[in-house]
Amino acid sequence: MGDIKGKVILLTGASEGIGRALAKVLAREGARLLLTARNQDRLQSLLLELPKDCGAKIHAADLSLPLECEELVDVCLTRFGALDIVIHNAGMTMWTRFDELQDLSVLERVMRVNYFGPVYLTKAALPHLKASRGQLVAVASVAGLTGVPTRSGYAASKHALMGFFDSLRIELMDEGVAVTQICPDFVVSQIHKRALDAQGQPLGETPMQESRIISAEACAEMMLPAIANRQRLLITSWRGRLGRWLKLLAPGLIDRLALKAISRGH
Repeated sequence: MGDIKGKVILLTGASEGIGRALAKVLAREGARLLLTARNQDRLQSLLLELPKDCGAKIHAADLSLPLECEELVDVCLTRFGALDIVIHNAGMTMWTRFDELQDLSVLERVMRVNYFGPVYLTKAALPHLKASRGQLVAVASVAGLTGVPTRSGYAASKHALMGFFDSLRIELMDEGVAVTQICPDFVVSQIHKRALDAQGQPLGETPMQESRIISAEACAEMMLPAIANRQRLLITSWRGRLGRWLKLLAPGLIDRLALKAISRGH
């Protein structure tokens, strides 16, 4: 496995779920971390769960705002003097059929966080990643590979994210900046409880059968070698990998499988 010890890593969405678990894994491996999310208190509590000598820093930011993305990169450079890896992990979701959606601003809110946030932050960070011949890591989803019922806006944002970073990889091919895309399947996370309903309000409870999906900790461990080895793509589940090919060979079947997965909540 590649070595990330000593690398300066900016990790978004670090306060909960995959991001929180990944912060612990990266700290264990000796990375120098700037951790960001909107919730300052949750970031502060995360610091207490990391090794005392890891030197991690926190900075609360709303990454749907371009100026806050620029400020975040400036904070990283001020505190660490470099930037090697940006991990775009922050995200939000929705959980309602499109024809039942009452508040169309839900789609805009999801797109701002899941797509435009990574775009803004990448724009601010890219000159410094070019200087370090660094790496961009986009945490997308299996919903970025195929459609998912009740999650049309979320799937659209993750498709956009995949298309953006696929294109950026080609643009950066000769500049030494690696692009890694990670597509987790369902993971136990607060994101499901905060999924927006038809009225644009958080669900408040997860619709997932959490005993039948993987933990954020297991997902973070799977992500570590993909990041360390500057891997092009990681799909974390067998059904995600299978579904990628079924979409080409038997698209009707993958539609039915997606519907079944949502209906069962796993």
